[in-house]
Amino acid sequence: MILAIMQPYLFPYIGYYQLINAVDKFVVYDDVAFIKQGWINRNNMLLNKKKHLFFAPVKSISSFKKISETEIDYKFDWTKKTLLTFEQSYKKAPFHKEVMPILESVFLSKKETISELAFESLFQVSNYLELKTGFQKTSSIYNNQELKGEDRVIDICLKEKTKQYINPIGGQELYQKENFSKKGITLNFIKTHPITYKQYNDDFVPWLSIVDVLMFNPKEEVIKMLNQFELI
Repeated sequence: MILAIMQPYLFPYIGYYQLINAVDKFVVYDDVAFIKQGWINRNNMLLNKKKHLFFAPVKSISSFKKISETEIDYKFDWTKKTLLTFEQSYKKAPFHKEVMPILESVFLSKKETISELAFESLFQVSNYLELKTGFQKTSSIYNNQELKGEDRVIDICLKEKTKQYINPIGGQELYQKENFSKKGITLNFIKTHPITYKQYNDDFVPWLSIVDVLMFNPKEEVIKMLNQFELI
């Protein structure tokens, strides 16, 4: 079995979904600290030909709180405003009618925590793209929170009896192949190739949320894009 472990992000960029598609089981690392100014509760969309940040507001941001404990703030109705922004920005996109229901399903789900909301965005997009990968949350299994970093990742791999673990390319400084190899696990890093597509008739704005990719490309083309990477 091939495994990946990653914090849940809200409608992340296509590289995240490449990682999901590349493995048999995707472990959602939701019982670690919430990263302030990270990508857990936010990402970028296209608005007026430019990159524009969208986000789900959370209560009392703290690096001492786990992602699974970080509550979404609904004191004002940001969900309708967010959906309206997506509607106005992408109403002329070729796959607007197919993708807006996904956004509505996620943002109107009224999930209590950012972990639940982000996971819903991962699940809904994966379902739309017909990905067969299984999901598992660290908060509901493993019982190894006393371990940290590489040690915990290796322990999860052993518990899942995986022979190959794939990590985002940014983890090259965190994880050592020889430490995984000692436990009978092959460690690879996924490197996304540059991906371009037509966004209206303007200059291309790269690395936006998966929402942008879905709005401008047929599902079959997005599925092909999921294979535009290399393992290192």
